[in-house]
Amino acid sequence: MRISPLAFRLLYRIRKAYWRIAKPTTHGVKALIIHPADSDRVLLVRHSYGDRSLWSLPGGGYQPTRETPEQAARRECIEELGLEVEPVALVLEEHLTTSGGKQGHLKIVRLHAISGEVSPNGEIAEARWAAVDLRDLPGDPPISAWVHSALKAHARAR
Repeated sequence: MRISPLAFRLLYRIRKAYWRIAKPTTHGVKALIIHPADSDRVLLVRHSYGDRSLWSLPGGGYQPTRETPEQAARRECIEELGLEVEPVALVLEEHLTTSGGKQGHLKIVRLHAISGEVSPNGEIAEARWAAVDLRDLPGDPPISAWVHSALKAHARAR
């Protein structure tokens, strides 16, 4: 079943309201995905909810008792992008966030795609392979701080 972008926007607003009230501890993962044929290209996405003009990294939440950040990143790649990735993953960075009233534990994971073909679900408004220096994104689009952080960590880990 394909969920519409409108449903993702509604769920996003509900989740943000819940965070302000309950102040939960969450665990999330962002995936820096390397192109299979060009290690100087990464996959960026614009989500269908929140700031839809912002280029970001795919990812989502996970339960540490059920899966590792690496497993969660691979799962999110399949769910959001229909993208198979290699089984080996590397946690590049770990962050503690407090935005939106919640305490978040975020891990940025580097993965290598098996194929360059992407089939986004309703959560993703657009997906694009971009140069690691971001020079080929059209115009002067807003870029998530997580993208910049992940690219710096990726450069250090090379």
